[in-house]
Amino acid sequence: MSYKFLEHATDAFIEVTAKDLKEAFLVTANAVINITLDQDKVEEKEQKEIVAHGKDLRYVLFSWLEEITFVLITEGFAIKRIELEIQENKGYKIIAKAYGEPLDFLKHNFKVEIKAPTFYEMKIEQNNGVFMRFLLDL
Repeated sequence: MSYKFLEHATDAFIEVTAKDLKEAFLVTANAVINITLDQDKVEEKEQKEIVAHGKDLRYVLFSWLEEITFVLITEGFAIKRIELEIQENKGYKIIAKAYGEPLDFLKHNFKVEIKAPTFYEMKIEQNNGVFMRFLLDL
């Protein structure tokens, strides 16, 4: 289970490897959080529910990235940890609980604002594990 940043001139280009879909979506969330702030400095004081839907894996990944970004940037909630479950029934649904606290720019060392995820260069493969690649517009 890991993620790495790939070379890109202006945006965040991320590759994720994981043993299964659940782990892959947890890793993608952690990558987004760590681009935005120092996750280690966040305390678990509150929780928020996050729900993402998609007709297929690409759309649910896009929705998931949007929702994580929305909670971090728009709602100003710094995330320490996430628990999630994935439901598959005529598409995908992720139901998650995010644990953290209100965002404090200084305490959490706010780094960069993510504008939006994109479908450009998005790739998902399930073959002896899960591989995901996605681009975030910064």
